[in-house]
Amino acid sequence: MFIQLFTSWILLALPFFILIIIKTSKSKKPPSPPSIFPKSYPIIGSSFAIKSNRKNRLQWITQILQSCPSATFTLHHLFGFRQIFTANPANVQHMLKTHFFIYQKGPFSTSVLFDFLGNGIFNVDGESWKFQRQVSSHEFNTKSLRKFVQTVVDTELHDRLIPMFSDAAVDKTVLDLQEILQRFAIDNVCKIAFGFDPACLLPSLPQAQFAVAFEEATNISSERFRAFLTITWKTKRFFNVGSEKRLKIAVSQVRDFAKKIVREKKQELADKSCLESVDLLSRFLSTGHSDENFATDIVISFILAGRDTTSAALTWFFWLIYKHPEVEKEILKEIKEKSNLPVFEEVKDMVYTHASLCECMRLYPPVPVDSKLAMEDDVLPDGTVVKKGMVVTYHPYAMGRMEKVWGSDWAEFKPERWLERDEGGKWSFVGRDPYTYAVFQAGPRICLGKEMAFLQMKRVVAGVLRRFKLVPTVEDGFQPLFVAYLTSKMEGGLPIRIEERRNFD
Repeated sequence: MFIQLFTSWILLALPFFILIIIKTSKSKKPPSPPSIFPKSYPIIGSSFAIKSNRKNRLQWITQILQSCPSATFTLHHLFGFRQIFTANPANVQHMLKTHFFIYQKGPFSTSVLFDFLGNGIFNVDGESWKFQRQVSSHEFNTKSLRKFVQTVVDTELHDRLIPMFSDAAVDKTVLDLQEILQRFAIDNVCKIAFGFDPACLLPSLPQAQFAVAFEEATNISSERFRAFLTITWKTKRFFNVGSEKRLKIAVSQVRDFAKKIVREKKQELADKSCLESVDLLSRFLSTGHSDENFATDIVISFILAGRDTTSAALTWFFWLIYKHPEVEKEILKEIKEKSNLPVFEEVKDMVYTHASLCECMRLYPPVPVDSKLAMEDDVLPDGTVVKKGMVVTYHPYAMGRMEKVWGSDWAEFKPERWLERDEGGKWSFVGRDPYTYAVFQAGPRICLGKEMAFLQMKRVVAGVLRRFKLVPTVEDGFQPLFVAYLTSKMEGGLPIRIEERRNFD
């Protein structure tokens, strides 16, 4: 009761503190040019700057990091709370590998996402994370799962995506590419994770309740992170009103659906003497991990990881190659050269396409920021002092825009920066270390689905571009806006029309 009264008093008194600070901070000196670095005041920190840049926070923090000699910056929040942002590869390696067990998800992040993700692999630390990681790693490394993923992707591509694009080309229909790719992705990930087909990419574009609820839960959970004060969403949750009421309904729908699938899968496995299904849920249950909540948490986490990441990357990819026809021409040449190879060999040898996807995700990473909580005092390699309880955020979006790393042409979409030619003129891929290019995380938490994501994306690129040209229906000078929830999106989607490609072969 005392804490609630004290908090209420602070909130009521805050405007008076702000007025005093503003008056005492005024200077008689002539005004200096505006600084990109936010001003910080006692008690309220940089709250003014944070609030005014709420809608363009990614770009704002990126500009600050670009201006910092060490690409590291400390942002001051209310009541003395400080958050460190970094785009320094040495700091990222320190956090994600060298001192991995100091930098964890922490109780704040876990509590924000718990209603949605529970104790799934992306929301836990310590022994629980280690156990889930070991089980998941074993399953992801099996040849049978890789083959299953390839089959699922090719089936969805040839039975649904390509026919839809073909019909749109004939009817001259305008499609939202981002929505279509999201539907494609959720069909794929549900088949791979559950062995269940939600059929979101049927010609009628049905609104599957599970998919709609998942989208709602993702967006509202993300908004919790951006709340000016944590107490705001916690209060709404306590009284079950507003966005928190919608979140509760959405999460209930997602979890009820997932648990129903888990129960049906357990029964299916109990009725059979051997495992016939190769989806992830069947694999987990068949190894003895049959706890219903455990299985549900894991599957929801994998759907979150696979649903928006590849669709976001591909949306930006198709936009970028439209803006850079010379890159599209080189990709088409590569597709034509590899078209007679078996599917796996074709994908593996698509070096220029692989480089183009990496370059796309450098500029528009599917997960643009990631935060860790310092469990001990520490010092980052660039000398930044970290106190126990501080949040340290590494920033893949900013990291892809650092001139010191990528050169003065960092703003250009240039797949060749990932390539070199041998003596015979053949391209070979030259990767960057995962701490410079942290799009898939790095260290012990590096993305298990990285290779599967590239497989899926390259199969889509080859299958679509072989048949169609995707033309955005936007005005000249249009520049899509990159926005971030738990994963990234293109604000408002990307309207396109489809043109059949003639005489490709």
